[in-house]
Amino acid sequence: MGARMANISIRKLDDDVFFRLRTLAEEHGVSMEEEVRRILKQAVTTQQVKLGDMALQLFGKEQGVELDLPRHAAHDPMERQ
Repeated sequence: MGARMANISIRKLDDDVFFRLRTLAEEHGVSMEEEVRRILKQAVTTQQVKLGDMALQLFGKEQGVELDLPRHAAHDPMERQ
């Protein structure tokens, strides 16, 4: 017995988004439905990497690098003119 598959319907999709999806599907040689499935799967399974976390992975203590950051006093935001 196979996995149960759900269906969704998307209303009020901008024409520009629709045409871009169609173009991507054509470029990838798949149907629009398959293109949307791929995009949705990637969106919900891709781990979001934060810049700070990436910096720690690349330059953190685990990599044998210790960073001494200079201390700065807080500053007031610039005023709009």
